[in-house]
Amino acid sequence: MNSSGRTFFIVGAGISGLTLALALAKFGANVTVLERNPAVSELGAGLQISPNARRVLDSLGLEEAIAANSLEPTGIDLYPARAKRPLVTLELGAIMRTRFGAPYAVMHRADLADALYKACRRFANIDILFGVRAWDTVTSANGVSITLEDASGQTRSLRGDALIGADGVHSKTRTTLLNGPPATWRGRVAWRTLLPFEALTGQIALDRVSVLFAPNYHVVCYPLPHRQQVNIALFATASNRDELPDRGAPHLPRRLPARLEAIRAAAGQSWTPWPLYTVDSPAWHRENTGLIGDAAHAMLPFQAQGAAMGIEDAAVLAPLLIEEPNAEAAFAKFDAIRRPRVERVAKVSRSNGKIFHLPWPLSTARNLVISAQGPRGHLKRLAWLYGHDAQP
Repeated sequence: MNSSGRTFFIVGAGISGLTLALALAKFGANVTVLERNPAVSELGAGLQISPNARRVLDSLGLEEAIAANSLEPTGIDLYPARAKRPLVTLELGAIMRTRFGAPYAVMHRADLADALYKACRRFANIDILFGVRAWDTVTSANGVSITLEDASGQTRSLRGDALIGADGVHSKTRTTLLNGPPATWRGRVAWRTLLPFEALTGQIALDRVSVLFAPNYHVVCYPLPHRQQVNIALFATASNRDELPDRGAPHLPRRLPARLEAIRAAAGQSWTPWPLYTVDSPAWHRENTGLIGDAAHAMLPFQAQGAAMGIEDAAVLAPLLIEEPNAEAAFAKFDAIRRPRVERVAKVSRSNGKIFHLPWPLSTARNLVISAQGPRGHLKRLAWLYGHDAQP
């Protein structure tokens, strides 16, 4: 396939936007990425890359870069509230490659963003404009025209075939160009921190993911060996997002399980709170403007698929933008293909959030079900998710 000289604008140099830029450039399209920050900047810390997303990234030439900066955990240790040992260890490692044709990895978000950026830099037909101060667009049947103020303060006018908003959960593309809804906060917060390996030695396995369940909150830990750090994310509720500090510590019960108490003591006041927003937009496109990733369908992170869905989006949308007669047709087909899958993943994520936080005695029933499914139960239960191939 050849793009026949088509030109596309992508708003946002995050994981979704850079993945789409790479995918389009490989078809020969000209791509301009607009980014308001002065450099690639991925907020947050850890990131789980499941096989469904890894296949896409590997096909774009990122296999070596990801392997060098990530860990393939051997499993996921699941700890009920005060358990001294895991209830079960869900198998990952080699079996993920065998079952789903690609590894399951964890890495720092910034490392993936950097790998994507470096890959984009190797394409002469990708132009990334950092420090964009403002931009406006006009669409017509023939394409899209953009007027922007660049980092130097100069005004530039550009013309192309379509604009894709990959500008995240608070997307200007969604709310301004498509008149879509603002993101919704439903009282959930992720408290994040990074701790050195030595702070958690003997508390969790440093070759596996650890998930600690407790009533009304849960904690996910996974090692980042090349950084010698452990990513910690504590998910809890909050009554008022405006009262959250820029940095501090989450409010937790005084008496905690020993493992979680060790994490709290090691982290001190180093936690950063991130309100968790979701997006339920009835329209992902209009004429020559469309959305991908969190801009279209931000979801709760309780199946660790937010970034993966954006990566899949890019793999689906890129060939459609090349093959279909116009951008509007491509966006319509993209919506029909992607919406059912994204909605299913979002539903599972919401359900997990409730299950992880169950109080006693409901937590006892949850633990019995998890134990009965065993270390490989997730391979069957989530085969539809991990085995999915987003590429045509």
